[in-house]
Formats: sequence, C-alpha cells, structure tokens
Amino acid sequence: MPLDLNKLDHLIAVAEEGSLTRAAARLHLSQQALSTSVRTLEREVGVRLLERTSGGVTLLPSGAALVEDARVLRGVAQSALRRARRIGRGEREMLRIGHTPAVTGGEVSLLLRHVAVTDPELAADAHQRYPGELTAGLLAGDLDLGLCRGMSPAHGLARAVLGEHRISIGVAADHPLAGRESVALADLSEQTLVVWGRPGDSGYTDLLVGHCRAAGFEPRLERSTLQGTPPVTHVIGTDRVAFLTEPPGAAAGGAVRVLALQPPVFVPLHALYAPHLASTNRDAFLDAAQARASRHA
Repeated sequence: MPLDLNKLDHLIAVAEEGSLTRAAARLHLSQQALSTSVRTLEREVGVRLLERTSGGVTLLPSGAALVEDARVLRGVAQSALRRARRIGRGEREMLRIGHTPAVTGGEVSLLLRHVAVTDPELAADAHQRYPGELTAGLLAGDLDLGLCRGMSPAHGLARAVLGEHRISIGVAADHPLAGRESVALADLSEQTLVVWGRPGDSGYTDLLVGHCRAAGFEPRLERSTLQGTPPVTHVIGTDRVAFLTEPPGAAAGGAVRVLALQPPVFVPLHALYAPHLASTNRDAFLDAAQARASRHA
C-alpha cells in the first residue's frame, strides 16, 4: 500500500509537538481525527510508531525512522510541484541559498561573484538562517543550498567542502589586545570568547573549541545575545574576544580591531544540500565552487 503523505505530515506534527492536542491544533484537526489518522498509519506500516502515555506521546525507534524519511519524502513532493510549475510557467530557476551566522553575507557574495565567472546567468537569493532553520529549509525543498561551517548533515542531506577560510580575532578598539598586529591561540587562554552556538549543539563552536584545546587550554565561552547581527559587531563595548573570518585591520567603523592569528588557523566552508532534489543551478554552483577551491588549495 502506498504511503499517504497527509498521514506522514500528521505523524511529523505529532513528533514535533510531542502531544496529540498541540499537533491537532497546529493542523486544524480534531484530536480524534488526528488520533485516527496516526492509528491508521500504524496499521498500514504494520508496527507501532508512538508510545502513548498520560503525559503525551513519544516516538518509538520505528516512528523516529519513519519521521526522518517522511521529511525527505515531503520535500521531494513539494520540490517536484514547484519545479513543474516553474517550468510550465516559463519562470527562471533561482538558486535559493541559506547561510548560518558563521558564514558572513560578504563571504556569500564573494563566492557568488567567483561562481558567476563560469556561470554568468546564475540568479541567486541568499538569506541568513540559524542551523535548525537551515536544515528544515533544505529538507522541505525551500532552500537549494546551505552554507555553514562544521554542521553535520541531517538524514537526507549531503555535505561538500567548498574551501576554507583563515580565522582572525576580533576585539573592541579599547581592548588590551587591540594594539597588537597578531596573537597566538595560546594568548587567549585567559580571555572570554564569544560564540554563536553552544558546544555540542553547534558544529562550528565545536571546531573552535577543538582548536583551543589543541593549543593547550580549555576556552571560557559566552554565547552571544546579539543573534542575527554581523559577527564582527559582537565585541563592541565589551572585553570579549570573537573568532572571525574578517581580514586583519580596523572594522565596524573603527570600533573593532581584527588581529591575525599566528600561526594561521583555518576553518572549512561547507555546503549542505538535498541530493535527491533536482536543481540545475545548485549542481552548477557546487561544481564551480569546488573547482575553484581545488585551484586555490
């Protein structure tokens, strides 16, 4: 029996809400109708998918596996509809890019300019997304490409390396380190480092922590409260230190001083994408970006 995408959507909602009541409200269904839909799906699959308790519902391993694949299937279906409509209407294909705060808008623009040399007809639309939003957008087919650093690909996604960037250090203009041209990682052992994600939840933060440990110290971390603003601005008016990929020198109108790290330390630029979704522009972008990375390796 073929799977019903509506029933899979119902299961996804229950899994995300952890409650039949909340999931029913989200789906604009009665709780009874939603419960019937999920039980029917369980009969069709032939195994139990949920554990029902007085405190709510939790996914069984079988349910978790089906939800992972259901998100992929839903993205394929939505992407197929959009692609057919675009072709039928004669609309131009747009490369929809999301990037995490770890990748600046300037870096995305520079990469697009380099790719445009070999693909001058490329049309792109880029916006910042937090890691969870980036993954959800890629799986749903709302994004063609996700640029990030260190994120592990979720089930249904693939990851490619597009190159690497050299890390620098950002401090406020009146910081004690601001008068220096360069610092070593070990010089930061007594500093508090601003990061944008918590260790264990952010692949990029984990990368940076790994570099600090390799330099012989356990870093003191503070998660920035200025989510969504350019990373270089997060140290203004503070005594904190931030890892950046900006070039050394004055930044943020002179409010920030960017220092070189010696010896150099590099972090990768990753691209996440859903390989099962068709995108001519995405494939051309990846080919051009990886070819350029190989030439500059």
